[in-house]
Amino acid sequence: MVDSLSMHASTDPSLDLDSADAVPYFNWDAPVTNAQIRQTLEGGTEDEKLFWTARILSEARYPDVWKYLSLTRDVLPRYSRLSRRLGRKQAFWDYLIRGWRRDGLIP
Repeated sequence: MVDSLSMHASTDPSLDLDSADAVPYFNWDAPVTNAQIRQTLEGGTEDEKLFWTARILSEARYPDVWKYLSLTRDVLPRYSRLSRRLGRKQAFWDYLIRGWRRDGLIP
C-alpha cells in the first residue's frame, strides 16, 4: 500500500519523476513517493488505481502523465469512471480522446 515511506524520502514535492524516493510535484498534498505510486498502479486495488490515474491525469503536466500511465492499459479502460474525477482537466482529456478516436488512432 502507499502509506509507508522510506526513511530517506523527502516529503517536499519534487520535479524528479525518476527517483523512487521523490514525492512528485503533482502529489503536493501527501508524502507518497514515485515508487509507491507506481507500485499501486501496478498492483493496487481498482479503487486505488482509479484514484492515482485520476490524480495524474488531473494534476500532472501532459508529458509527465506518460511516465506513469499507459493510454491503452490505464486510461481508456477506466475512462468512463475517471472522467468525472478529472475536474478542470476533464474537457482537455475528453477533447484529446475524442480526437484520437476520430482520427483512428485509438478504438
